[in-house]
Order: sequence, then C-alpha cells, then structure tokens
Amino acid sequence: MCGVVGVYGHPEAANLAYLGLYALQHRGQESAGIVATDGVKLRFVREMGHVNDIFTANRLKDLPGKAAIGHVRYSTAGDSTKKNAQPIVVDYAGGAVAVGHNGNLVNAVELRERLEAEGSIFQTTSDTEVIVHLIARSREQTLPERAADALRQVRGAYSLVFLTEDSLVVVRDPMGFRPLVLGKTKNGAWVVSSETCAFELLEAEFQRDIQPGEMVIIDDRGPRSVWPFGPQDRHRCVFEWVYFARPDSTIDGTSVYRARERMGRRLAVEHPVPADVVIPVPDSGVAAAIGYARESGIPYDQGLMRSHYMGRTFIEPSQQIRHFGVKLKLSPVREVLNGKRVVVVDDSIVRGTTSRKIVEMIRGAGAREVHMRISSPPTQGPCHYGIDTPTREELIASSRSVDQIRQFVGADSLGYLSLEGLHESVNGAGSGPKEGFCNACFSNDYPIRIQQPARLRQLRLISA
Repeated sequence: MCGVVGVYGHPEAANLAYLGLYALQHRGQESAGIVATDGVKLRFVREMGHVNDIFTANRLKDLPGKAAIGHVRYSTAGDSTKKNAQPIVVDYAGGAVAVGHNGNLVNAVELRERLEAEGSIFQTTSDTEVIVHLIARSREQTLPERAADALRQVRGAYSLVFLTEDSLVVVRDPMGFRPLVLGKTKNGAWVVSSETCAFELLEAEFQRDIQPGEMVIIDDRGPRSVWPFGPQDRHRCVFEWVYFARPDSTIDGTSVYRARERMGRRLAVEHPVPADVVIPVPDSGVAAAIGYARESGIPYDQGLMRSHYMGRTFIEPSQQIRHFGVKLKLSPVREVLNGKRVVVVDDSIVRGTTSRKIVEMIRGAGAREVHMRISSPPTQGPCHYGIDTPTREELIASSRSVDQIRQFVGADSLGYLSLEGLHESVNGAGSGPKEGFCNACFSNDYPIRIQQPARLRQLRLISA
C-alpha cells in the first residue's frame, strides 16, 4: 500500500515528483519523501504526514536537479515511524543511491537474519532495506546489475524506483503484482508512476505499462529496457481494480472505473433483488453502484454522504454516541432512504463491523429493507504482497457463511460478486477465473508460498 514516482530530464524534477505524489496520496498517508539530484549530490526530504503538509515551497527549493523520485507510504512491513519513511538514501562503495518500494517481500526476515549474521547493520525495520544491503554486497559493477543481482534473491512483490546522481532505474517484479507505468512530458522529460492518474496532473502522455520482470534504465540517452529475470506467470493484484487504485487510472490497459462499473453490472445479474433505489458506500462503491443501477433499471441515488474533511478527533464520545467512527465519515440522506427498499453497494466486507453500522444507519434513516451487494468475492485470507489486511482470524468470511455474515451485518439479503465475475469484469468476457491475476485474498491460492504467517514475520521484524 504505497505509491512511487520518478522523473528524469526536467529542470524542476522535485516539483513534478511532488505533484505525482499528490495524485498518489490515496496509496499511502503515513509518510512521504522526495529525493532529487543535480548530477552531483542526492538531496532528500522525508517526513511523517501528507504530501501537501510536508513539501512547502522552501523545501522544494532545497531539492534542485533534473531527476527525482518520490514515495508515499502505508506500512505493511516495518512499523510506522519516520525512520521507515522512504525513499531510503545510502552511500556505499558503488556511490549514492536512493530507492522507493511499493510491495512486500515475503522472505525479508530470512534475508535480514542472514545479513545480520554476516555483519550487516540495519537502520530501519522496513523490508526495503534488505534490498539496499543486497545491492551493497553485490560484486556486480553497475547499479542495474547490482539491483538485478539483489532482486534475484528476494521473493514477493515489488515495483521499485532507484535514483543515482546520473540515472533513474525502475523495476517491476516478474509476476507484476503492483502496477508501474511510463510517461513523457511535453518538454521531453520521462516520468514513471504507480498509476496513470498522476500523468494528468503532470501533463504527461502515457507511453506504456512497465512489464512484469522489466527493468527500465533512464539517463541522458533516454530509456532502455533489460530483462534480468526468467519468465514467470503473471499474478497482477486484482484488488487494485476492486478498491486500491484511483478510478481515473488505467492499469495494464484496463480502465479502473469501467472495470468497477462492470463489476456492478455483473453483480446485478448474479444477485438481483426488487428495490426502489441503489446507493453506494462512498467513495469506493460509487462506480459499482452505478453499474448495478444501470443493469437492474433501479434508480441510482446518493443515500450516504461522506465527509472529505475528517481529520483526527481528540474528543472521545461517551457510550451513548453509538457508531462514532462511522458517523464521522458517513451520514444518511433521509429523503433518499425513508420508506425505501435500498440496495447498498460496497467494494468489500472485511471484519463486518463497519458494514453492520452502515446497515443500522440506513435503517435508522427509515429504510424498509436493506440489501447489501459486494463488488468482490468474500475476503477469506490476508494479503502477503503489499496490501494491509487483517489476519485470517479477523476476516469475517474466513469463518462464517454468507448467510451468517448477512445476519451479523443485519441486512435483508447479501450478495457477493463471484470470482469468475470479478475476473471477467476486469479482463473481459471469456477470460477465465484466474488468467493473469493474484486472487489469494479471495481464493487462498497464493502464487508465492508463505512459510509462516505474515503478521508473525512483521512482529519479528519490529522487535529485531
């Protein structure tokens, strides 16, 4: 749950990196950082917080140069502290290098223990630092060769941006778990980003997706590709289309918004119900709810309003203020809900507690019936490849049937999108249930074997 951006060949590279991170803020809100180079030195700013709070005009002035990388972080390995903010910047025998990482390495603990036993001293608890140590120990000559040597030793998901004094290097793991795209600005600068939504703000034209297993080296000669890894089956994270990516992005040729709308249409076919109105749980349920309404012919409306100005509150409510957290985020529109049979569309149910509060809120606004529709299959397992999900024991679908979940959330009916329906919504009809995707959180079919639970791995890493 992170976002990365890279810029090469622009006189205000740090400013472009800032705008790119601003567009990718949804991918991580814990910390942000930018590293820039003027061809002589790497300079950086890394802080906890949001992009627009960290990067003032004065701070951006202190990041001169024509190349930069940036990172927004939501931790899935390592604790949430400033020392784990990225990009990581180091000096080693081969020179200075900075790295930003979106993904999660499933063998980071074993590699860290081996490296520490051989004398390495770690400064962070992030799995990304393992890559840095492997690069420093490599006997290859150039950074691309050292990075490839290091990455052949890791297992897991990674979309990476590296910056040296005179080059930008980007890599997508051979299975393609996380997205990574290449673009070009009007003045000829090259940009890379986790999602295409950043290109609109940068006034950059999308060139192509970085392919799984591809390394792109960008310097004064322009971009060139190398393929340092053997071919592997693709396992793109399908949850990017369900929830994580911004709806105005396109991933591997598929519009996120259109994929979500098709999920809603398919959901209406698989789980029809007589009703008066279709409403989304904003914002992630909007496109699917529109699709459900269009396919079913039931009118679409905004029955729940989301506050976009909710910050942290320091006032703890007394027990009589029920569902305080959900009420801060959402409020019902009684004129839309009162006396109606309501279909409410959301992207997923995780623990079930939030869905339960939403159903109660809708009923409290006068709804006669509440029918919940979910635009993905039941979430049964945790993600080990870079999206922060609860443990298996905390996931309600891992231990309860659909009807038991319906009873828990208090809905009159509950319907999930099938796995086949999900994949066809993203890939198109006839694509089959598994083609090119990682669906482990829904199917428990993990493409990379996990030797021990990810939560235990993270706890060991934090306590090291």
